[in-house]
Order: sequence, then structure tokens, then C-alpha cells
Amino acid sequence: METRRQFFQKTLCRASAVALLPHSLQALASPSGESAAKGDFQLNYMLASCMYGELDLQTVLDAAVQTGAGWVDLWPRVHGSQREQLDEWGLEKFEAALKERGLRLGCLTRYDLGPFRLGSEIELAGRLRCPLIVTGGKGPVGLTGQELKSAVRDFIDKLKPYTDAAAESGVTISIENHGNNLIHTPDSLLWLKELAPENGLGCALAPYHLETLGLGAEALAQLIKDLGNFNRIFYAWQYGKGCMKKLSKEEELLQMPGRGDLDFSPLVKAMRDVGFDGWTELFMHPVPRGIPILPTAEATTGEILRSKAYMDQLVTTQKG
Repeated sequence: METRRQFFQKTLCRASAVALLPHSLQALASPSGESAAKGDFQLNYMLASCMYGELDLQTVLDAAVQTGAGWVDLWPRVHGSQREQLDEWGLEKFEAALKERGLRLGCLTRYDLGPFRLGSEIELAGRLRCPLIVTGGKGPVGLTGQELKSAVRDFIDKLKPYTDAAAESGVTISIENHGNNLIHTPDSLLWLKELAPENGLGCALAPYHLETLGLGAEALAQLIKDLGNFNRIFYAWQYGKGCMKKLSKEEELLQMPGRGDLDFSPLVKAMRDVGFDGWTELFMHPVPRGIPILPTAEATTGEILRSKAYMDQLVTTQKG
């Protein structure tokens, strides 16, 4: 495995080429197809492997086909184990399995690595033509105003060798607004957008964490508009009754779209208004982590399909 020094040296050697490549690679970073080009808004679904806990990768890929998701997002432990299973399979077997099913690897989620240990993952994502890596925004928490802006700028500066390498590889590092994180509040997301380089950096928007700050549907919709396509993944995920303590399964499932109190209609309308061309993941966390959201793969797929029907109905309503 390359050392931190080797990664930074390699990145600096490639820096002169970075500015020449992103425009030719931008097509890799959007899932939109012909229908989007014609102005027919749709949600582009990606399946988060952690919804199936540590079930085998073969099962998850089959489920992506069954749910109608053209893309898959691989999570590592403790939430899943499919990222580790990719290493066990090897790239040739994995790529063949994707091709057989007509799927694409859309994202590697790496909270475990954090934003400053992504060198090898960026290289892997580029090799697999995977357009996204999602991680958290490491830095001080609880800041506001100019202190927050300065901290976000420092974070982006520190991340620059990685965003440069990501941009060269056709990859976007998307920072989720995770709790207890530098990038948590609406202001932190908007500063991230304003100060970000042209390529290589985006965000991943999780309503769940914003609801904990008191944001309702209309405020969330406005934030979606403000972020536009700087947001690369929308997690269709609400707070419900939370995901940090053991609840009944019925209560846990309130995180899923169409079950809890959050009305996703204004959020879908906002995505339509800005021509959102990123990905949507139907999402929740079980307790404990690392188990499927329901006892079997079949039941998990059924719940994802139920949530998808809810979201698709909102899209249809917005078209009217």
C-alpha cells in the first residue's frame, strides 16, 4: 500500500494535467440518461449495500436489479461488508458480475477512512469508473459565522491533494452532512459549495441529520435548491424515531420514505426545480449496525420497493 508521502508526491506530479481533464470526464459523474436530456425529470436510484447488512455481495447485486437501481454503493464494516467482499472477489470477478447484470458501481462509502486517507480508494474508484466516494467532513464542530467559514476553507485546502486526484480520475469526493461533524449544518454545506474547487468535491445530503437540527420539509427543500447539483447523493432518509437505540422494527422503519412524518413532496419538487442529476438512495440505519433492515433479503428488497413507489409517485405528481 502506498505511503502518505508517495500519494502526495504522485498527486503533485499529476497536478499540471488536472485542469485539462475534468471536462472530458464530467459525463462519468452523472447518472442522467436520455430522458433527463429531454427534460423528463426522474430519480436516479442507487442501492446502498448496507441496507442488506453483511449479506453476500452476490445477493446485493441481484437486489439492485430487483429494485430497479442501475447503480450500487458499497459499504464496509460496521454497516455492511460488501466493500471488503470486493477485495476478496477481485476486480475481474466484480466487473464481470456488474456487466452480467447491467449495473454500475456508483459509490464507495468510506466513513471509516475519513477524508484524508482516500488515496488508494480514489485510484480504485478511477479504475472501476466509479464516480463517487462518500465520507465525512473532519474538523471542529459547533462553529458558526466566520469561524465556520474559515474552518471549511481550511478543510478544503487540506483536502486539495485528494480532490485534485479525484478530479483527474473522474471521481467526486462527496461530504455528507453527518452529525458531530464540521459539515453538519446548512451553513457549513453552503460554505462547502461556495469555497469548493470546480471539480472533485461535492456533498451528500441526508435529511435525517438536518431534522435533528430542527429543519422541516420546506427548509430542506430550500437547501436542496441552494445546493443544486453540488449535491451528488440525496439520501431519501428521515429521522422517524431515530436510529441510535433499539426500537421495534415498525418504529425503526419510520426512517424510510412514506412511513415517518416527513413529507418528501417539497423535497422532490425542489430536486425537479433544480434539475437534480445526482443519485437517490432509499435509506435507513438498523440497530445494531451490520444487519439487514429486515430479517431477509426478500423482505428488505420489498421495503425498498415500497419506498421507491412512494418516491416515484411524488415525481409523477410533480410532473402534473
